[in-house]
Order: sequence, then C-alpha cells, then structure tokens
Amino acid sequence: MMNKIKVIGFDADDTLWVNEPYFRDAEFKLADLLKPFAPDLDIIGELFRTEMKNLELYGYGAKAFTLSLIETAVKLSGDQVPASIINEIIEMGRGLMTIPIELIDSVDAVLPLLQPHYKLIVVTKGDLLDQERKLTKSGLLPYFHHIEIVSDKQESDYQKLIDKQGILPEEFMMVGNSVKSDILPVIAIGGIGVHVPFHTTWQHELVNETPKDHFYQISSLSQLPEILSA
Repeated sequence: MMNKIKVIGFDADDTLWVNEPYFRDAEFKLADLLKPFAPDLDIIGELFRTEMKNLELYGYGAKAFTLSLIETAVKLSGDQVPASIINEIIEMGRGLMTIPIELIDSVDAVLPLLQPHYKLIVVTKGDLLDQERKLTKSGLLPYFHHIEIVSDKQESDYQKLIDKQGILPEEFMMVGNSVKSDILPVIAIGGIGVHVPFHTTWQHELVNETPKDHFYQISSLSQLPEILSA
C-alpha cells in the first residue's frame, strides 16, 4: 500500500513539538492553588470533568483550558476564590500560549526527506490563532503544503480533508501521537495510521484498542522513511 501514498498528514501537538507536559504542569499548579479550599477533593479529576462538559462549547486549546481552570476554581472554592488566584490562573493560561517551541526528536530531519516525494500537511485540533502562532514559531511551515486546523478529528472530518485534497483514502497516511484522534478515524475510512507515542498523553485521548490492519507504531519519526520505503 505504501506506493499509493500521496499525502501525509501530521498532528501538531506532541507529534511535531512538545505540548501536553505544559498543560499537566498547569493542572498541578491549580491543585496547589485550590488545596486550601478543597483539601480532600480530587481537584485534577474535577478539572477534567469540567473540560469534558465544556468541550462541545469551547473546543480544544489553551483558551478553552484556561476557562475550565477558572470555572473549576470558582466551583471548588464555593465562589470564594480570591481575585489574586484568578489572576494567577489567567497568567498560567497566557503562559501556555507563549511557551517556547521544543521540536520532537527527528522532526526537522525527517520533513526535508519526505517533502520532495509527498504532499505534507498539518492536521491539528486547537485554537486557530494559537496553532498558527506555534506553527510560525516552529520554523516548520516551509515543509507543509497545507494547514488544516479542525474543531475535531472524526471520520467525517478526515473524509472532508481527503476530498479537499482530491485523493482516495488509501492515498492518505496520518501520523500522530493519539490513537483515538489520529489513527482510528483514518483507518476506519481506508487510510493508513502511524502512531508515534509521546510520554505524556491527555486522559481524553486514551483508548484501549489497537488496530490490526493499516496500522504502524514507531518510537521516533526517524523511522517513518523506512516504513514508507517498505
């Protein structure tokens, strides 16, 4: 099937650059800030439940996350959280949108190898302005023919993307760190998925199933050219 591949999609956060550890740090900071108000509660668990409740309304990204941080603080404090803590939370959110870009190992070496032979695109969830900012700061934009920032990654979203690219599903490969978002929907519509695990994964992206067909797992993007040449 590899000789059919024309377009390779790459997830952005935690596939091209480091992202989730910064969000995890923010979760722990929130837990520390709210301990005086909710010493016996699972603060991080409550934050996750708030995020899931807000997902359909706010979507993904640092801005949505910041709103959920504030809502969690207000709720768990019984509306008593001081303005000083709210300001700290806002600064945490602002910090998430100004973090330095740390490329994942081998990204800047692999993309130049693939670009002459395939149409490379970014397919990522998140806030439009934030993701565009990170892409610009990453220095990777010249390697990509197309950027697709989507509200979700369901089968229908990938099908629209493939139709837009004017290719068949079997001519598309998606590379990413999330089996749930980057792999399963693509395989379901007839494409190929390449999973590159990252050491930290958001709870919402965890799944128990592993595909059997049209699925590859690699430990580093440096192995991607070898798969394509098989």
